Amino acid sequence: MNLELPYSGCALERMRAGDEVIISGRLYVGRDQVHKRLFTCLDNPPFSFKGNAVYYMGPSPAPQGYPVGAAGPTTSSRMDPYSPSLLEAGLRVMIGKGPRSVEVQRACARFHGVYLYTYGGCGALYSSCIKSCRIVAYPELGPEALLELEVENFPSICFYDAHGGKLR
Repeated sequence: MNLELPYSGCALERMRAGDEVIISGRLYVGRDQVHKRLFTCLDNPPFSFKGNAVYYMGPSPAPQGYPVGAAGPTTSSRMDPYSPSLLEAGLRVMIGKGPRSVEVQRACARFHGVYLYTYGGCGALYSSCIKSCRIVAYPELGPEALLELEVENFPSICFYDAHGGKLR
């Protein structure tokens, strides 16, 4: 299925664990330090959680003429201490690699969020889907700043769906 970001309506409700999900549109990037900061400003985050998604990515420096270098996923479980609170605050789409805690799986079901899986080792593939990149907040974090990407045909798989389903 295709997911256009920012999404609206019942886009996530149609998604089921195991579905291939092709993402296009605005995608935010935040890792450990960004999540720690978002956790402290849930009432006034630097971007609206509604209709948006966060990708756990470790960008490499951009070669000349490209918006980013390799753009592979980072380990999602490092964001687990913050994810249930972000889901409660309105974030509904998380993208990364690796398994999540039982608490995150339950929070996805409770708040009708999804966790989309991307594959490690595919940084060049994901980079080819990125059309632009800009810093949104926390520039002092360098490569861990909060970024906004414009992506086209970014591949993922639904690992946890909004109904409590899980890819086995």
